[in-house]
Amino acid sequence: MNTTRTLCFVIAALSSYAALVYRLCQARRSWRDSAYRALITTLLLQCLTFTMGAVAMGGGSILGVGNLAILLMHLAAVAFCVSSQIILLKWADADEEALRRARWWTVTGFALNVLLVALFLLADGTNRPSSDFDTGSGQPLVLTYLLAFIVSQAVPCVTIFRQCGPYAEMTDNASLRQALRMLRVAAVVLFLYCSARTVNILTSAAGIDIGVWKLASNVFSATGIVILSLSLTNSSWGPSATRLLDWARSYRSYRALYPLWRDLYESSPDIALEPPGASVSEMDYRLHRRVVEIRDGWRDLRPYIDRTAPGSGGPGKDASEESRQAFTEAAQIKQALLAKRNGTVPQDSKDAGDFDDRDTDNFTAEVAWLTKVAAAYSKLGTAS
Repeated sequence: MNTTRTLCFVIAALSSYAALVYRLCQARRSWRDSAYRALITTLLLQCLTFTMGAVAMGGGSILGVGNLAILLMHLAAVAFCVSSQIILLKWADADEEALRRARWWTVTGFALNVLLVALFLLADGTNRPSSDFDTGSGQPLVLTYLLAFIVSQAVPCVTIFRQCGPYAEMTDNASLRQALRMLRVAAVVLFLYCSARTVNILTSAAGIDIGVWKLASNVFSATGIVILSLSLTNSSWGPSATRLLDWARSYRSYRALYPLWRDLYESSPDIALEPPGASVSEMDYRLHRRVVEIRDGWRDLRPYIDRTAPGSGGPGKDASEESRQAFTEAAQIKQALLAKRNGTVPQDSKDAGDFDDRDTDNFTAEVAWLTKVAAAYSKLGTAS
């Protein structure tokens, strides 16, 4: 069990240091920004919190003072929560009201840390087993110390969750909006940590052993900190991640359209603006070209498309109308390609007009529709 708890502290610490190093790489161009400095302070406190947590799990003392790592972890955690609240205020607004609230949080955090130090000393925390600060061991002062610490963590989680929703709706910055939503998720997970930690303390005080469920608080803590680290660096990596996801979606569609494009290209090679290649760069442009070339190849087949012969073996009765239409179009394309290859023109051919009931101005919808047709076409090819 201690191994799992230590691993959770290490994961949280590593994610914190990764976020700190990532943000420090931007120091040259961002240091004059007060929000950036507040963010660096938040990440430093986050690193200190979970570094001390990992040290505390190893036992022993720091500077000859027993349980000092635990006290430093809790003090840093309070300062970290306060700093997170301040950075949220700076992200949302920089007016006088935000500054006043930031000062209030600073004073409150300082008062909470003074209270924790006082309770730690009154409970003779330096001479107690470190396990007492995990369960409380039924000691009133230690229980008060632990519950005061948990309240200091839970309250910022609630306020951050409540504020992030409206702030995300107010901003026009897409990456900031995503960061605020992730921060809201982190607040929920960290509040679950506070709840699980409270259950651990109260059940221990009541003499109830909940076994392996004690680890839930550590899992929630590590998960919440990883999400928080991602949210605090989102404005830097978010746009790149969005571009990567867009590229992946475009590449998936590009590959899905290949079987249909290949046969149309073999039938009408002049539809290609440039020779086919295997490059995956400029994927957005290549996907546009593939869609255009499929449409051009489809138009070339109009004299050979027999609208009275939709084919057989279509989707089942439970399939949607769009799926059935996609299959019909795919079947007619396959028959038209065969007719063109054989030089036979059907009596009821579609030699004029455009594709039925499709708005080609909406490129995303166009790709989705052609992907359905291409998937149906591939199934027809497999069946034959």
